[in-house]
Amino acid sequence: MRAMILAAGLGTRLWPLTADRAKAAVPFLNKPIIVHILEYLRRYGFTDVIINLHHQGESIRRIVGDGSAWGVRVFYSEEPEILGTGGALDKVRHLLQEGTFLVINGKIITDIDLHAVCDAHRRRAALATLVLMKNVRRERFSIVEVDGDGSIVRFGGMPSPAPDETPSDHAPLLFTGIQVVEPEIFDFIPRGVFSHTTVDVYPRAIASGRRIAAYIAEGQWYELSTLERYLNASLAFLHREGRSFLAGEGTVIEGDAEVRDSILWERVRIGRGARLRHCLIGDDVTIPAGSDLRRVAVVRAALCPSPPAGTIVGQNLLVPF
Repeated sequence: MRAMILAAGLGTRLWPLTADRAKAAVPFLNKPIIVHILEYLRRYGFTDVIINLHHQGESIRRIVGDGSAWGVRVFYSEEPEILGTGGALDKVRHLLQEGTFLVINGKIITDIDLHAVCDAHRRRAALATLVLMKNVRRERFSIVEVDGDGSIVRFGGMPSPAPDETPSDHAPLLFTGIQVVEPEIFDFIPRGVFSHTTVDVYPRAIASGRRIAAYIAEGQWYELSTLERYLNASLAFLHREGRSFLAGEGTVIEGDAEVRDSILWERVRIGRGARLRHCLIGDDVTIPAGSDLRRVAVVRAALCPSPPAGTIVGQNLLVPF
């Protein structure tokens, strides 16, 4: 079975960390997200992987190459204009029409059991099986409605806040970005145009009487498309190990500087007496001595000569979140 990683997103909500790289090239726990996903797929036996590229696509090519370092063969699909999830599949339909395939978003970290997902898909004879999870915290992920037979009937709408005591059994369902799909899906994907699977493709298939099945998964799943989610996911892993921050290779924290609940990429220098709380610090950034930073992403100002947001201070661009 082939797999496709959707990695062509603009990374707008993760900016400025995506100023010089694709979202999937952003490091998570000192390893690019795309590498986490390739290793995850390889553990489940996937050896042919397609990756679509748009924003800063070369950053992914530099990391992944031909995929041989991870025991996979990689095919790249360049999108000069972003095509959406449906359009991305349409562009590589010639690579996916031979049999069942898997699609995964290039912005997630998960340990969901793909063997169980694929087994469930085969048993249910669906056109596609979408992996869902309970949105217990009612974060802003689009709701997926499922009937009593385990078939998806509708996409759309955002969860409303609920009291803390609301049982998790009543939590809305969210789409994890993992799906197992039959090649007949191409009957419902328009050719040569922008389209989204959950907006333009699956609703058409459901309306025609085809079954789109739901697989409600358990396990870890983190979606990293915003600065807040990226930081929270990183800290969830670090706190389990009793750590309060992460420092990449070549990073120096001077003297009595204090860093908590923060992620420092490579070759960062934190000056004496600086205090950082809930910060994201990009490669090659120097934080001046005595700085006091909270809930801010910092990259070199040279990466963003005309930033749409944030404040340039010295050699740094600071973007609060």
